[in-house]
Amino acid sequence: MASSPDSDISIEFPFFRVYKDGRVELFRPHWDKIPPSDDPITGVRSKDVTISSEPPVSARIFIPKLTSPTQKFPLLLYVHGGGFSMLSAFSPHYHHFCSTVSAQAGVIVVSVEYGLFPARPIPACYEDSWAALQWVASHVNGNGPDPWLNDHANFSKVFIGGDSAGGNISHTLAFRVGSIGLPGVKVDGVILFHPYFGGTEDDQMWLFMNPTNGGLKDPRLKPPAEDLGKLGCERVLIFVAEKDHLYTPGKDYYEELKKSGWGGKVELVENHGEEHCFHLHDPKYEKAVELTNKFVSFIKQD
Repeated sequence: MASSPDSDISIEFPFFRVYKDGRVELFRPHWDKIPPSDDPITGVRSKDVTISSEPPVSARIFIPKLTSPTQKFPLLLYVHGGGFSMLSAFSPHYHHFCSTVSAQAGVIVVSVEYGLFPARPIPACYEDSWAALQWVASHVNGNGPDPWLNDHANFSKVFIGGDSAGGNISHTLAFRVGSIGLPGVKVDGVILFHPYFGGTEDDQMWLFMNPTNGGLKDPRLKPPAEDLGKLGCERVLIFVAEKDHLYTPGKDYYEELKKSGWGGKVELVENHGEEHCFHLHDPKYEKAVELTNKFVSFIKQD
């Protein structure tokens, strides 16, 4: 298809442009996906599961090598980034990151494949991720749809984490858990890697992707103190990267959380000299290894 003349463009955002006839053209419409696999070195196995067919929500699950048939592991619900409009739980760098964390932390990882703009505008990403967390919780009595979770998940040690847009979504999940509960599940910690919150030039793009938005004060964009005070977890770990345009909103979130009256423990880690989500692009880079080690130790901490 020939691209339309520039005169037909209505508005252009960092990740897509919108034409006057309403069509949306993503600047990155395609990305690689890889199938689940078993890692012969670490023993981590992975598989894909369907959480909901309508709307379409799925996940890739990673389980560490079992040393006994009744072994229990903590569980991490992971929400990938990509500006609410790109990438996948099945993208190579998310697959490898989740597999590495599963092996090193001894944790079952449920990596969510949620709906993306423009096919499924915001709030699909939030609703799909909440559906995934509820699906995880459906296994607490050992009679859920997935045997790995029935047999091997420790629901008193659950974590929620994500990067960029996925960090923003992770915050909303922790708020929902604290507001309405998640029976049988104890969320120990939340991990936000270079999370997206309001306060940058990206705000107008988020508002456009979310036709039912509440403006610049939308609580998903700018969480108010009363929402932060309700986070349904005991610990929060936030990473911010010095050269990331989301550095200031991430730091502001940390400061606001400390002042909110929330009773948990929050820690901020600054990645000096680094760009947004640098750790995903070169996982063997020493500072990426440091970040992963910090994440792993947070999960393993008693």
